[in-house]
Amino acid sequence: MIIRRLDARAIAEVRPQLGTLLLDAVADGHSLGFLNGLDQDGLDAYWDSVALEVDAGRRVLLAAERERALVGCAQLDLCQKPNGSNRAEVQKLLVHCTARRRGVATALLQALEIEALALRRGLLFLDTEVGSGAEQLYRKSGYTRVGELPEYACTPNGVWRGTAIYYKTLFTRARPGTAP
Repeated sequence: MIIRRLDARAIAEVRPQLGTLLLDAVADGHSLGFLNGLDQDGLDAYWDSVALEVDAGRRVLLAAERERALVGCAQLDLCQKPNGSNRAEVQKLLVHCTARRRGVATALLQALEIEALALRRGLLFLDTEVGSGAEQLYRKSGYTRVGELPEYACTPNGVWRGTAIYYKTLFTRARPGTAP
């Protein structure tokens, strides 16, 4: 398996495969901000926005490939606030249903952490559906669950579910104005 960072040009090249990954996850009922009925216009708008964020340096998109086929992807949303330059949010960790339980998600998460370290982001956080299989992945990967929000988002078929909030400290930064 190869994991690579995608720039805006590479996103355009693998756009159909990225769309397939997202449609697969939505069809499988994962709460990713989309409802059933996601169409090509919705996919295009979403991936266009991701490409713009990547191009502007506000987001990292990693892709996992096996035999030249995209089997997973994950994003790191880099906080742009002056007081948040130490943090990033893990988003849209997607693995195609035919590639699950084969280490793809773990490899993507580890690669995101390496990217975060290179970008001097010492705190990662994320949210995931309460009771989902992803919770086990995040706990095994060293993330700490800090709580949950009830009825936070609905699944693609319209069932309201809670979200669990996790974080992981990769390193601690010195306070602003002090020596590192």
